[in-house]
Amino acid sequence: MKFIAIIPARYASTRFPGKPLAVLGGKPVIQRVYEQAVSVLPEAYVATDDERIFLCVESFGGRAVMTRADHKSGTDRIQEAVEYIGTDADVIINIQGDEPFVQASQLQSLMALFDDPTTQIGTLGKRFESMEAVQNPNSPKIVCDLRGFALYFSRSVIPYVRDANHNLQTSNFNLQTSNFNLQTSNFNLQTLPFPYLKHLGLYAYRREVLREVTQLPQSPLERAESLEQLRWLENGYRIRVGLTDVETVGIDTPEDLARAEEFLKRCCSQ
Repeated sequence: MKFIAIIPARYASTRFPGKPLAVLGGKPVIQRVYEQAVSVLPEAYVATDDERIFLCVESFGGRAVMTRADHKSGTDRIQEAVEYIGTDADVIINIQGDEPFVQASQLQSLMALFDDPTTQIGTLGKRFESMEAVQNPNSPKIVCDLRGFALYFSRSVIPYVRDANHNLQTSNFNLQTSNFNLQTSNFNLQTLPFPYLKHLGLYAYRREVLREVTQLPQSPLERAESLEQLRWLENGYRIRVGLTDVETVGIDTPEDLARAEEFLKRCCSQ
């Protein structure tokens, strides 16, 4: 199978305008994202609506595509880029332009989901480590079936554990199939009443599925939760979830950039 990465990056951001061009460890954030992508994938493009980002990508030797400014989501921007490039890739990987620490292992896990020909869309989940993090509405949760397909995504705490104080056996939460393995042997039931799964904003789509989902109108659940992937579920598409134990450090605010700078220093000093 042939894979291609497309990195949607726009200049306008309510909380952090121009963040793809913000400097992190001496390089623009978008350059770090691009370099992580091409360390695994043979081909990558930045899809942007801003000439400054386009020129920045070209200046460090990357490939970029100019797209319209009126796209409502990164997925729509990616589809326009796919049409412009004319790629024959089987699978399109969506790497957010504010994820400079996306790891090779995460991308490889995402790609491996497509070894199964029934996979239409893939994404990643990571187990939460604290109830405080679970309760953060900015960290969407995933509930999966026993085969590793997403049943639902929510900003709310899902599932609701009716009796969080009863004696929960770890073995009840050991979900093992050929494609999905949520290990709980080290799970601290005193801290969390359930192995809640955090959604990481990495996606991959078969090329024809990407084209189809970008033609769909907004759905009621999508509008309610402000989560685009619910549109796909409501329209009958299946999203396979891969598991990772690697946490990403996304950048949404200037404060996030400062934390990312400290994270980068710690990584480089090890």
